[in-house]
Amino acid sequence: MTVRAVAAVDLGATSGRVMIGRIGDGRLDLELVSRFPNGPVERDDGLHWDFSALYENVVAGLAEAVRREPGIESIGIDSWAVDYGLMADGELLAEPFHYRDDRTARGVDEVHAVAPFAELYQRNGLQFLPFNTLYQYRVDPRLPEAEVALLVPDLIAFFLTGVAVAERTNASTTGLLGVTTGEWDAELADRLGIPSRVLPPLVDPGTVIGALRPELAQRIGAALPVIAVGSHDTASAVAAVPLSSPHSAYISCGTWGLVGVELAEPVLTDAARAANFTHERGVDRRYRFLHNVTGLWLLSETVRAWESEDGAAIDLPSLLDQASGVGGDVPLFDANDPSVSAPGDMPARIAALLGDDAPTSRPAFARSIVESIAAAFAAAVRTAEGLTGREVDSIHLVGGGSLNRLLCQATADRTGLPVLAGPVEATALGNVLVQARARGAAPAALEDLRALVAATHAPELFAPRS
Repeated sequence: MTVRAVAAVDLGATSGRVMIGRIGDGRLDLELVSRFPNGPVERDDGLHWDFSALYENVVAGLAEAVRREPGIESIGIDSWAVDYGLMADGELLAEPFHYRDDRTARGVDEVHAVAPFAELYQRNGLQFLPFNTLYQYRVDPRLPEAEVALLVPDLIAFFLTGVAVAERTNASTTGLLGVTTGEWDAELADRLGIPSRVLPPLVDPGTVIGALRPELAQRIGAALPVIAVGSHDTASAVAAVPLSSPHSAYISCGTWGLVGVELAEPVLTDAARAANFTHERGVDRRYRFLHNVTGLWLLSETVRAWESEDGAAIDLPSLLDQASGVGGDVPLFDANDPSVSAPGDMPARIAALLGDDAPTSRPAFARSIVESIAAAFAAAVRTAEGLTGREVDSIHLVGGGSLNRLLCQATADRTGLPVLAGPVEATALGNVLVQARARGAAPAALEDLRALVAATHAPELFAPRS
C-alpha cells in the first residue's frame, strides 16, 4: 500500500501545532511533531501576537517533520481568522494586533457611519463581530504605508515562499469579500478609506502558493511547495466533519464554538442578519452558515484564574468528572454576553451574570459554564433551522470540545438530538485532506473526503436523555 505524507501547520489562538498527515488506501492519520504556546502579548500600544516567535516555531516544527518523514510532499497552513500583518518592501511594518484589542470599538462606529450594518450584511454576509478585519483596518494608522495586508496564514506562507496571496475561506472573514461573488469588494473598501490596493490576489483551497525560499528549503531539509488549504481553521475543520446526513449540523468547538450548517447558497434575509448568522466560505466554495458562540474560552479562562489563585495546576478531567455529578437545577448565564469576551478574572465576571444563583463550589461553577455553553449551542441550532427551513436531525461536534464528555452530553440533552463527537483533530485532518487531494492522493469530491474521515475516525455517539 502506498502511503503519502504532508505537513499540516495548525495555528490556534492559544497554541499551535505542526503535524504529519499520512494518507493511503483506507488510511488517514496524524502524527504530532511539535506543539507550542500562542497568545496575546501586551505592548505599549495594545494587545499583539508575538509573530516572530510564532513563525520560528512553525519553521522549527517543519524541520522536525521532514527529519521524521523525509517523504513529506507539501505544507499547508491554517489559523484563526481576521488578524493580519501589514507588509512593505518584504518586511512587517509592525507586530499583528490581537483581535481582542479594544481599538476596534472606534472602528465599528466609523465603519457603520459610512456603511450601515444592514448594507454590509447584503454585501459581505457576515455576522457582526467588533473585531472583523474591516473594523481593524479602519483604525490602523499604518495601513496607508502598506503595500499588502496579509491574514495570518497567508503571512506565514509569504515568509515561507515570498508569494503574497489571500486564500478565500479566510478572506471571507474580513468583511471585504463579496458574499455572492467571492471576489474583493474594492468599491466598499475604498469607501471605507481602506486602500483596495493592499488586498492581495485571491486563491482557492488546493492552489499551490509557491515553493519554499531556497534558504528555508535548506533549513527545513526539503524544497517543498506550500499549498493553500481551508486556511481559516474552521473551514478546514468543517471539511473534515463526517456529516452523517444532509440535515446534520456541525459545531467546531475550541476557544469558540462555531455552530451551523453547510449551504450551497447564502441566506441574506433580515432575519438571518438579526440573528447574527454569518456566511463564511468553505472548501469547494460551500457556505458555512453559522453563528459564533463563545466556547471553551469561558472554562479555560476560569480554570486559569483558579490556578493563579491556588498557585498550582488544576486537573481539568477530574474537575469535569465532579461537575458531572452535580445534581439539581443548574443556573445558566448568557455565554455570548459581551462582559465575558475579554481576558481577566473570568470567575467574577460569570458570577456577576449569575447573580445570587452563582454556585459556590468549583465543580458546580464549572457545570454552570458547560451547561451555559450547551444552551447557547442549542439556541444556535434551533435558529439555523428556522432561518434555512432545514430540520436538523443530528449534530457533529468536532475539535477539542469533542473530548469534553460533559459538554457533548449537555448539548445532546439541550437540543434533543444525537451528538456525534469527533474527530478531535478535525482542523488538521481537513488541512491534510485538501493538500492530499491537490497532490492526487485523495478523492476529488468533498463527500468522499468526509467518508474517509468517517471510516478512519469513527465518532462517539451521545444520545439525548429524556
